[in-house]
Amino acid sequence: MPANETAPPVKKKGRRARLIVLVLVLALFAGLGYGAYWSVDSVRASFPQTTGSLDVPGLTGTVDVKRDARGIPQLYADNDDDLFRAQGFVHAQDRFWEMDVRRHMTSGRLSEMFGSGQVETDAFLRTLGWRQVAQAEYDTKLSPETKKYLQAYADGVNAYLKGKSGKDLSVEHAALKLSDDYRPEQWSPVDSVAWLKAMAWDLRGNMQDEIDRALMSSKLSQAQIDELYPPYPFDRNKPIVEGGKVEGGKYTPQGGSAGSGQGSGTGSGSGSGGANTIGTQTSTATGSGNGNATGLAGNATAQGATVGLRTQLSALADSLDKIPAILGPNGSGIGSNSWVVAGKYTTTGKPLLANDPHLSPQLPSVWYQMGLHCRAVSAQCQYDVAGYTFSGMPGVIIGHNADIAWGMTNLGADVTDLYLEQVKPEGYVFDNKVLPFATREEVIKVAGGASKKITVRTTNNGPLVSDRSEELATVGTRAPVASSAPDRGDGYAVALRWTALDPGKSMDAVFKLDRAKSFEEFRKAAADFEVPSQNLIYADTKGNIGYQAPGRIPVRGQGDGRMPAPGWDSKYAWKGGKDSNAGYIPQNEMPWEYNPSRGYIVTANQAVVESGTGAGKYPYLLTTDWGYGARSQRINDLIEAKIKDGGRISTDDMRTMQMDNSSEIAALLTPMLAKIEISDPGVRAAQKLLDGWNYTQEPDSAAAAYFNAVWRNILKLSFGDKMPKELRLEGSCMNVIGNGTGPADDLAKTVRECGTRDADSAQPDGGDRWFEVVRRLVKDEKSQWWSAPAKGLNNPATTTRDELFARAMADARWELTAKLGKDQSTWSWGRLHQLTLKNQTIGTEGPGFMQWLLNRGPWDVGGGEATVNATGWNASSGYGVTWVPSMRMVVNLNDLDKSRWINLTGASGHAYNAHYTDQTTMWAKGELLEWPFGKDAVEKATVDTLTLKPAGS
Repeated sequence: MPANETAPPVKKKGRRARLIVLVLVLALFAGLGYGAYWSVDSVRASFPQTTGSLDVPGLTGTVDVKRDARGIPQLYADNDDDLFRAQGFVHAQDRFWEMDVRRHMTSGRLSEMFGSGQVETDAFLRTLGWRQVAQAEYDTKLSPETKKYLQAYADGVNAYLKGKSGKDLSVEHAALKLSDDYRPEQWSPVDSVAWLKAMAWDLRGNMQDEIDRALMSSKLSQAQIDELYPPYPFDRNKPIVEGGKVEGGKYTPQGGSAGSGQGSGTGSGSGSGGANTIGTQTSTATGSGNGNATGLAGNATAQGATVGLRTQLSALADSLDKIPAILGPNGSGIGSNSWVVAGKYTTTGKPLLANDPHLSPQLPSVWYQMGLHCRAVSAQCQYDVAGYTFSGMPGVIIGHNADIAWGMTNLGADVTDLYLEQVKPEGYVFDNKVLPFATREEVIKVAGGASKKITVRTTNNGPLVSDRSEELATVGTRAPVASSAPDRGDGYAVALRWTALDPGKSMDAVFKLDRAKSFEEFRKAAADFEVPSQNLIYADTKGNIGYQAPGRIPVRGQGDGRMPAPGWDSKYAWKGGKDSNAGYIPQNEMPWEYNPSRGYIVTANQAVVESGTGAGKYPYLLTTDWGYGARSQRINDLIEAKIKDGGRISTDDMRTMQMDNSSEIAALLTPMLAKIEISDPGVRAAQKLLDGWNYTQEPDSAAAAYFNAVWRNILKLSFGDKMPKELRLEGSCMNVIGNGTGPADDLAKTVRECGTRDADSAQPDGGDRWFEVVRRLVKDEKSQWWSAPAKGLNNPATTTRDELFARAMADARWELTAKLGKDQSTWSWGRLHQLTLKNQTIGTEGPGFMQWLLNRGPWDVGGGEATVNATGWNASSGYGVTWVPSMRMVVNLNDLDKSRWINLTGASGHAYNAHYTDQTTMWAKGELLEWPFGKDAVEKATVDTLTLKPAGS
């Protein structure tokens, strides 16, 4: 079926002609006219050969590729180089279109494939310089062994590409070849390294919150903003680790060290910063508290800089919305669940480990399941590992080997800071001096059009990301810079400081994880996993469980990273220079645990640890923008309930927990909603749906449909309509009294104001931060947030909580009547909350016919925002699924062959291949596939065997 909505990773404009060409091509593929025979041949031409044998140049011995009934491959080789060369070949067989688009994205070259519509996106990505950083990592940071593996992988990809035309690679490549003779270039090792930058970008932490808080200041007071970003509820939702301490340059878990050492790390600095940044008010913050806003330092006025900042950030937010999000839009939805239970509480007597990363739904899935096996593990062949890989990168990212298993969730550390820079014709101001920009020229080639040249300017805080918006409004006087540069209000620009723009060793960590055999080796691998910062959980076949927080996390001078900082004042700079470990939290002082007495570890984007200066507090600030712990505490409670009175947890129990649909906000609000007196019979009938509801969001639940509609309307009335237009959904318009941007405005004049924010990042999004906001406010029945103006005769003004709730209940009733029909017996949450899988590129925007050909769905699903079964949705823009558990796995450390896994889509990236979406229906039902690992289990599951041979053998 065609997709119901669009959330495009790439934009339109210059692609229109190409899309038309593709429609014609696919019409032939569908068998229209004389092209029927050619169409079938073209579609099948790109399907991988999965039986027989193929020559692969560079192999020194044979590699067997054994695929099961779902097309999932297990590779067997006699040395490491052959193993990773074969991995590159097989990835390219199934997913080369995906790989090709990714590398063009990470290097800022989408315009070469899709035309002029991608120039702005390419310019922004060139400004960030992902490709240059990846090249520097490869040249100066990565070990010789890692570089050898990367080269072998690239050789395997290129062996697959050799002699292939567009239709031999994919339907999409065939279309591009017909339009402008596009041919893919050779794969390089740096193409693989650059993918880590895209991963880090989508997991970058609180950058969006930093922008949003600054933009809110145009309409809300600092006290109001603080109410919308409450502190983490440590009294209610447990952090990942408790009671540890930093002493003598080491972090010691509660109860002392039961584990072993870790790789070395250096750093400097102390606990969380004090006064923060741009604005007009002053307070202080500790690690667990809220941020603040202070006056500007340096050669600028607070008023001019603040107005200029809002203009810059509004344009920056628009630019961010245009960047293809490979993993998903940055926001409250991005996260993951992982937990591990020790053998004393499992039915197997050994640990069970579960993981389900929450990312945006994509087709094909961002993950590719695979096993990498040495026929005999030795110094020449070190790997026997299986799990989830990234197409375009060697190694296994999440999974298990013969000795250990590991999972990941986003730690959410604050690793990005925006700096407002004061610019002059000759450079930028820093500590009352004018320093010259570092500059470089970039040429963006455009398919079917003229190339475009841009200049990237960089300060000591990072590249000027505001240079990349051509739509910045002029605020104050024209910025005194070269005429070719865009206006930056009153002489200000915005720079980005981000850990991922410094070369690192995360690629080394992947291979170290894959071959680790103990907690000590696991922690040494984690020490190199610098960007993105992830919560790593651990279990091994000997019965041990553990956790490590890795990552390159900055120690700031002044400020806590909640708001943009004055770049001209060195007191706000990160401690330590670039390309150095100085200024980052030392790895030996990052939190970890090993065999905690409670017998389990849960990570679900909650606070890692409570920061601060008191006893038992962590002395460094990791972030103030944690997830608020709704999912993590629910998992904790489910585990505690199961093991109470001697109960034990099975593999199926772990799967059941992954599918838990319970809504925390529904449990809080439903009793209140049930007590409100409703006079309208239609609304009262809807209210009755909530009677006896157990707060679970099953796909067939009418109560869940109605409650979530009420929740959405509560958020809109209480908060959404009070947001500045820069945060409200694009196209959502309302009348406001005056616009308040200057003394010359007529403040009594009614102005029509429309939102400008992309649907994926509009606010309020309804995530667990909003759970916490409302939880704190419901006790105050006359809070200012419950005030809403009248809207027509049937929507009177509200001044109290119950008045606003009653109005939200009425609005929800008529909204669902329009969407689902008047008959409430036909309502269901799944009909509202649908998952549509979209081809990552040309399936997101093209004509409906194209989407019908390339996309799949919809599926009616349960779950919801901030539930364990995190099928997230943005309450500002609708009910469609925007976040999903992108895969699920449960590893059984007692018998690895009894582990289970599932992917969101399937192994294949080819639209008409049998394995394109052959796991999705099972995924939607919460089912898991068998996961064979041992040689006998793999052989039993094998349905196709392909032998890769040295060329000419």
